[in-house]
Amino acid sequence: MDIDVLLYDGFDELDGIGPYEVFDYAIGYAGETSGGDAGRVRYVTLEDRETVTASHGTRVGVDGVLPDPEARDAPDLLVVPGGGWNARDEEASAWAEAQKGAIPAALADYHEAGVRIATVCTGSMLLAEVGITDGRRAVTHAGAIDDLRDAGADVVDARVVDDGDLLTAGGITSGLDLALHVVEREFGETIADRVATVTEYERRYEVV
Repeated sequence: MDIDVLLYDGFDELDGIGPYEVFDYAIGYAGETSGGDAGRVRYVTLEDRETVTASHGTRVGVDGVLPDPEARDAPDLLVVPGGGWNARDEEASAWAEAQKGAIPAALADYHEAGVRIATVCTGSMLLAEVGITDGRRAVTHAGAIDDLRDAGADVVDARVVDDGDLLTAGGITSGLDLALHVVEREFGETIADRVATVTEYERRYEVV
């Protein structure tokens, strides 16, 4: 399974790095079990650059540029973190990216191509910007629930919502639950439990 985590200046560290670590462990364990290549997870941006600065100042190295959704190296799952939406940070945040429009447009292309998209926290608002969440079951950070509902989503009171090709998670740490849910579905319960054990994270609440 190939996974890309789409970063931008102002993304929340845990939104992106938490799921990345879960997926990295899972792919490694799955490779050990199968004796082969189980996929990859990487950090990508829309434009070629070396680093991205997250909301709390962490500088994260970038592995590459998000490919065209029809390209051979396009991911099976695209993960989009949130960050800074509720503060309306106009310089570096999910809010700023919504105003710029480039990331929402890229997400629309991926959605149209049928690629599964998963968002953490206010990453879902970048989907809402181009109508992807219209009439869809979804959730976001508690502080942006009204924004998501006003945008046309069918807001669900849950930590993680699985609506087929669209997965959304609520607050910051819920990205771990989302990632473990994906791992269990793609790699099996044994590997998901192994990842939860090594990260010392106890999954909470039911995915709906």
